[in-house]
Amino acid sequence: MDRYAAHDGADGRAVARGRLHQGAGALVIAAGELHSIAALAQRDLTKLLRDRARLITTIIFPFIFIGALGGTLSANFGRAPGFDFLTLTFTGVYAQTLFQSTAMGMISLVIDRENDFSQELFIAPVSRYTIIAGRILGETLVALPQALAIIAFGLVIGIPISPGQLAALIGTGLVVAFFGGAFGVLVLAFLNNQRAANQVFPFIFLPQFFLAGVFAPIQVLPWYLEIASRIAPLRYAVDFVRGVFYAGSPDYQHVVLEDPATNFAIIAPAFVICLVVGTFFFVRSERNR
Repeated sequence: MDRYAAHDGADGRAVARGRLHQGAGALVIAAGELHSIAALAQRDLTKLLRDRARLITTIIFPFIFIGALGGTLSANFGRAPGFDFLTLTFTGVYAQTLFQSTAMGMISLVIDRENDFSQELFIAPVSRYTIIAGRILGETLVALPQALAIIAFGLVIGIPISPGQLAALIGTGLVVAFFGGAFGVLVLAFLNNQRAANQVFPFIFLPQFFLAGVFAPIQVLPWYLEIASRIAPLRYAVDFVRGVFYAGSPDYQHVVLEDPATNFAIIAPAFVICLVVGTFFFVRSERNR
C-alpha cells in the first residue's frame, strides 16, 4: 500500500509540475503579446510626434467646428430649443473627432501594405489580432492629444465642465476611439491602396456627421433618415458620450437618444465584430497578394 501511495504521490507531483509549466508558458506568451501591442502602439505615437503638420491640423479643425458652427448656432438660438447649442456641438465634435481620427489613422495599415511592411508583421510569431490591436491602441494614443486639446478649448470658450464630466469625457473618449479604430479596420479590409482609402473615408464619414447628430439633435427624423441613422456607427459613439456627459442634467432629455448602457451594449459587440471580421479579411488579402 505504501508503495502504491508513493507512486500516486509522485504522479500527482508530476501533474502539478506539468500544470505549473503550462501556466508559466501561458504567462510568457501573454507577456509577449502585450509587449508586441505596446511596441506597435509606441511606433504609431512616435510617428505622430514627428508629423507636426498632422498634429496641428487634427487639432485645428475641431476648434473651427466648435467655435464657428457651435458658436453661431448658440448665438442665434440661445437656449430656445431647451439646450445650449455650443455644448451640444462640443460633445458631438469631441466624439466625432476621436472616432474619425482613429478610424482614418488605420490607413497606416494600407501604407504599410504598399511598403511591404505589413507582410513582415503578419509572418511574425504573433497573433494577427495582437498586431491589429496594437495599431488600434497606437491610434487611440494618437487621438488623446486631440481629446485633451478639445477639452481645453471647451473650457476656454466657457463650456461648463465639472470634474465628473471631465472624467466622463476621457473615459467615453477612449471607448469611442477604440470603436473607431475597429471600424476603420473593417473598412480598410476591402480597400487595396491608400488612394482608395482617401477617397472612400470622406464619403463614409461626411453623411454620418448629420445622421449621428454631431451638430444638431436628431430626435425627430423622416423614416428613411431614421433607418440610415441607426445604421451609422458614429450615432452610437456620439450618443454614448452625450449620455454620460449630460447625465443628471435637465438638458439630457433634449439631446440624448438612448441611455449610455444601451449605447455601450451596441458598441461593445460592434467593436468585436468589426475587429474580427476586419482582421480576417485584411489578413486574407495579404495572403492573396
